[in-house]
Amino acid sequence: MAETPKRPRKTKAATKPKPAAAQKTSAAKKTAPRKAAAKKPAPKPAAAKAAPKPTPGAQQDWTAMSAPDLETLDHISRNLMQASLNSQKLMSDVMRQALAGDPMMPQTEQANNAPEFGAVWTEILTHPEKLMDAQAGLMRGYLDLWSSTTRKVVAGEAEEVVTPDPGDKRWRSEDWSKHPLFDAIKQSYLLNQNFLMGLVKNVDGVDPVAKRKVEFLTKQMVDAMAPTNFALTNPDVLRETLQTKGENLSKGLANLTRDLERGGGRLALSQTDLEGFKIGTDIATTPGKVVFRNELIELIQYEPTTETVKKRPLLIAPPWINKYYILDMRQKNSMVRWLTQQGFTVFLISWVNPDPSLKDKTFGDYIETGLFSALDAIEEATGETSVNAVGYCIGGTMLASALALLAAKGEEGRIASATFFAAQTDFELAGDLLLFVDDAWMAEIERLMDAQGGVLDGRTMSDTFNMLRSNDLVWSFVVSNYLLGRQPQAFDLLFWNADQTRMPKALHLWYLDTMYRKNRLSKGEVEIGGHTLDLGKVTVPIYMQASREDHIAPFPSVYRGAQKFGGPVNFMLAGSGHIAGVINHPEAKKYQHWVNTDLPDTVKAWLESAEEHPGSWWENWRDWLYERSGKDVPARTPGDGKLKPLCDAPGTYVLVKS
Repeated sequence: MAETPKRPRKTKAATKPKPAAAQKTSAAKKTAPRKAAAKKPAPKPAAAKAAPKPTPGAQQDWTAMSAPDLETLDHISRNLMQASLNSQKLMSDVMRQALAGDPMMPQTEQANNAPEFGAVWTEILTHPEKLMDAQAGLMRGYLDLWSSTTRKVVAGEAEEVVTPDPGDKRWRSEDWSKHPLFDAIKQSYLLNQNFLMGLVKNVDGVDPVAKRKVEFLTKQMVDAMAPTNFALTNPDVLRETLQTKGENLSKGLANLTRDLERGGGRLALSQTDLEGFKIGTDIATTPGKVVFRNELIELIQYEPTTETVKKRPLLIAPPWINKYYILDMRQKNSMVRWLTQQGFTVFLISWVNPDPSLKDKTFGDYIETGLFSALDAIEEATGETSVNAVGYCIGGTMLASALALLAAKGEEGRIASATFFAAQTDFELAGDLLLFVDDAWMAEIERLMDAQGGVLDGRTMSDTFNMLRSNDLVWSFVVSNYLLGRQPQAFDLLFWNADQTRMPKALHLWYLDTMYRKNRLSKGEVEIGGHTLDLGKVTVPIYMQASREDHIAPFPSVYRGAQKFGGPVNFMLAGSGHIAGVINHPEAKKYQHWVNTDLPDTVKAWLESAEEHPGSWWENWRDWLYERSGKDVPARTPGDGKLKPLCDAPGTYVLVKS
């Protein structure tokens, strides 16, 4: 343990007489600091600058430091020493595992993007006039920034040369705008960001896919280099370090160590308190029973909350890439609970979290053993031969495929209407996820699946989606957890986001290749069970929801898919993104939605004539469902029909962790 340094005794050499001129100079240097010390424990900055530089090996004079200052320095020194020792051990452990060549760790070969970068930058360099214009603009920006910073130092305020996007949360601290130094750092970064992104964005004459890939990876690089991500250039981290005497750095390193250990040497970034919720107790609490189970699904029938219900049941097929309880989070935002309150008999599929024994299950298996088995079970439970069906995200893609399969088999009546939440059936404009399906990435995904026994672990999927919004879902937590040393708070949405499921090899590789790479469903080229799937032959009424800020299923992509069906389609656009745009309880009174009963050729034309309404779209959808749900009948309780309850909701499959 370090001890507080003792004040050095004066030696005879320190009081040895000097020549008169030297005494006068020495007195001038020593008197001011002594007077200042009498008024204030710490020496003035001016005196510190005037003092001669210490010679190597000379003992530091601590006489001017107060006891609290020495104590603070001691605390900081100890915390930095502890952080240094822990970091050495941490790096040693990580390097040892990396050198061991763990086959289940992602490799970097698939990120070799030299051909794309080379093509883009070659094109940039072949147009020197554009490059010179961009550089001249950057130089003008820096000259303006220098002038603006000078005015801010002298006058206290000045107009900013460049401002961040309104939704960019990295610059929320007041220091980024009020403190001249940090304001200059912020604006300097933004100038460079706009310069680099502008060069790539404005390049012409290259393959659009290569350009999009370079844009995405350039943004990842630029985001990673933001001054907010480094301790010495983040005012919040500097303030926290002084206030906690360096404990934030020590705690942050402990958090980093914990996340690496949890990930087995691979960083498993904590976004929330993983012990903050219990499924079935805090979330997924709507009363219901599991009334059917097979190797792929548990079917939940929810308890009614009204005396009568609509005759036609409602079946929800969530994505199997996540747990279903995004639709049944907590009482205040549960869509499932709200639907029971509107008088629907609600059934929901809870997908299995597959292990290697299910690695050969196919997309067709998920339709037949999953969705169609649920339809059979609902008929046994209620006697109804037709349902209104809902598909969310990848579950919606499956539902669209199932509708086409039923149409090909002459059984389209089993689903009377279909609702799609943020679901794509045309992947031409599928957004940044298209960047993760090139040959190199596909080979790496297959390698990882083979190393894991034929399934893809949930962390790989989570990391991919987090990269699409790296500032919000990666870097903000790096700063909070590792630099500020804070513990993640309990947040239901992020708890769900961290509860990823595994993917079976046969299904996942087929889906990425067939849908994302080749867009075969929209082209009518998918074949299942000897039947070719043609969306144009699907004539049931369709309600298609999209979200304006969705980065996973972009609304222009969803709109293209809406035009593929052969029957009436009601396209509706909600505010916010892939999750909040869907899960928006009417009582929250948040966001807005746009409606337009027409379906013109382009989404731009649809938007121009759409009518905006405040708040949630759920009530608009409910009214649409009412028209297709039949008369009112006495409420159905799980177990009333031929199917008897197997267990209480939320069931057992949802509890299996990856």
